[in-house]
Amino acid sequence: MKYSFATCGNDKTMGRSLDKENPTRCSVSEGKPNRCIIFPANVSMVAEALERRNKDRIVRAKVASDLIVQIADSCFHLHKLAMVSKSEYLNRIVFKRRSNGEKENNPTIFISNFPGGIEIFELVVKFCYGWKVDVTATNIAALYSAANFLEMSDDLDQGNLITKTEAFLSFSILSSWKDTFQILKSCEAIQSWAKELHILKRCSEAIALKASINKKGFAFHDGDAQGALANNVEDWEKEGRADSWWFEDVSSLRIDHFIEVINSIKRKGITSELVGSCIAKWTSKWLSQITSGLNNVTPKQLTHQLRRVTTESLIRILPEEENAVSCNFLLHLLKLGLMMKINAELLNKLERRIAFMLEHCRVSDLLVRNYGENDTVYHVGIVVRVVECYVSFVLRNPAPRIFVVGRLVDGYLTLIARDKNLAAKRFQLLAEALPKSARVCDDNLYRAMDIYLKAHPDLTEEERTSVSRAMEFHKLSQEARQHMMKNERLPLKMRARYILLEQVNITKVMTAGGSNFCRTKGQAIIRVSKGLEKGRMSSHKEIKVMKKEVETMKMQLNQLQMCKTQLQNQVKSWR
Repeated sequence: MKYSFATCGNDKTMGRSLDKENPTRCSVSEGKPNRCIIFPANVSMVAEALERRNKDRIVRAKVASDLIVQIADSCFHLHKLAMVSKSEYLNRIVFKRRSNGEKENNPTIFISNFPGGIEIFELVVKFCYGWKVDVTATNIAALYSAANFLEMSDDLDQGNLITKTEAFLSFSILSSWKDTFQILKSCEAIQSWAKELHILKRCSEAIALKASINKKGFAFHDGDAQGALANNVEDWEKEGRADSWWFEDVSSLRIDHFIEVINSIKRKGITSELVGSCIAKWTSKWLSQITSGLNNVTPKQLTHQLRRVTTESLIRILPEEENAVSCNFLLHLLKLGLMMKINAELLNKLERRIAFMLEHCRVSDLLVRNYGENDTVYHVGIVVRVVECYVSFVLRNPAPRIFVVGRLVDGYLTLIARDKNLAAKRFQLLAEALPKSARVCDDNLYRAMDIYLKAHPDLTEEERTSVSRAMEFHKLSQEARQHMMKNERLPLKMRARYILLEQVNITKVMTAGGSNFCRTKGQAIIRVSKGLEKGRMSSHKEIKVMKKEVETMKMQLNQLQMCKTQLQNQVKSWR
């Protein structure tokens, strides 16, 4: 007897008989899902129908049932001849009972953890009795696992269920992009069997292979992807997404399947930038709501334990290459890791990786939003951690680009300074996280401080002092100094001290200027003398002007000294 193994992409080809020599001659047409009708080559027993009575299934035949198989809470009333001739597992149990002399009045076999449960076992029963079984991508993995569980190999009967399901499984995985993902999805319910039978590995390698080949070639060969790819090739090329067409489908996978696929993709040699972007896509799609800290938007199926394991897994599969993922994505991952309290070693590794990227970052790369009502707009704490990690590295290995990080931090402080929920202590921590040598000029830092003080008018004197402490007067430009001495938002004592320093600096400049002026005066007299000889200038008139300027300079110097004395007395009285 010939057996039928007909697979097709539409109903027009359903039921096509194939010879044993070529049981997998199939094609994918117009992107429709693959289907398969299978039935055995040989039937040991003919039955009339499979009836359902409540939760039980009863095979109606001319011979009374002599075997009961219980799956979960359903009992299947079957016949030994039909089942034992196809299943080595059932064969072994039945003959073991007979050899042990067990009574036949209790023919029930209890099977726990059967792959696919009641529905799949019903398909197995249909196959054993010679009825047609409709197989698709959604049930093939479970049916293949069930066939292996029951040991339905060709050793018992040629063309048994393992052979049939293996052929269709291989065809679906290799021929259809969409079916491969449906098979992976169906494996979630039979995880241990899918891993043991290498279904996950085969699907992952098929996805990696197709993701690594040219999109146009893939669109040409894969029917169900043809419409999705061919129609969008030009758009993708315009948008620069020609190599990332597979992101959306891969990012829909469960974390364990996603990791399996990513590892296969890495082995295929796909660039680390693409791999990193795909990981970022998956994280954004499935875990973005967790960062909000709001229970009502967190997926119910993601428990805290699963979130923690997921976060750790994502960190482990990140490509090691420097530019594989963005600093901003890593900061989001760091925030998630802190929330989930992940492994300390992984957390430190992630912090170091971000710290090494700071010299090439922009301010926008450091922006990680918070979503709580009382939280700051952006998560400042993780930036403080990363900057402190960077400083610890720089202290051991001095970096010539530390000034770049100084400008980066000042720019970030300027951007977050207007946040009403930003505490003075947090602002101070970030401002003082870098060593003083990291800034050549403090103008940007002063600007950030001024914006913060303006946005937070209710700060105490002590808080305003702590915010301004990192600034150094001598690193400010002349324009910034002039603005600072008139800035009433600064602490009074600090302002007075800076004014005093400015007056001292002016005094030094004026004193140095006076001596220079004397030298200039002498040089002018010489020039005047020479001029008299040459008749080019009036000596008496210029000498009078110079004397007047010297007298004016002396008066200004006396006034500055009096002002200095008054300021010193005021500072002493405040102490």
